[in-house]
Amino acid sequence: MTTDTARDLMLDGFGRIRDGVPPVVDGLTVDELLWRPDPDANHVAWLVWHLARQQDDQVAGLAGGTSAWLEQGWVDRFGLPYDRDAHGWSMSSTDVGRFTVADPALFASYHAAVHERTTSLLEGLDAEGYARVVDRQWDPPVTVGVRLVSVLDDAAKHLGQAEYVRGLIDRRR
Repeated sequence: MTTDTARDLMLDGFGRIRDGVPPVVDGLTVDELLWRPDPDANHVAWLVWHLARQQDDQVAGLAGGTSAWLEQGWVDRFGLPYDRDAHGWSMSSTDVGRFTVADPALFASYHAAVHERTTSLLEGLDAEGYARVVDRQWDPPVTVGVRLVSVLDDAAKHLGQAEYVRGLIDRRR
């Protein structure tokens, strides 16, 4: 596979996440964004925030920079009751229940900023960039390319979960 092919596939995959985020949050009230199908389930707001935060954090790490969450002030705009560097990993059901929504429009806007950074990283990668080892704790060691597939996979799963919960909300209306 050529670097151009890998780049095109990654851009397409992350573009699908970008295209899927707005419709899953558009038109939902704060109560609907925070509705949980059961007391231990994740709600649309947390799922979309987490998919963007994990992508943001991982891409920033690969690029050797700071996340948009911190650098662009999204952490302050969201005003969540978590540590400033929280991204959702290992959060309990109680933690998810503490999630607040300051402005429903923030979700799509934040993810758009994350997508822009993701695109910038992808467009700058060459074959050596994709092959660069970023984690030697695994056998085989994790490369930039493998990490990007992992980030895309996580984002796609959480987007699908958010779409499912959104469907449940729409059926309740």
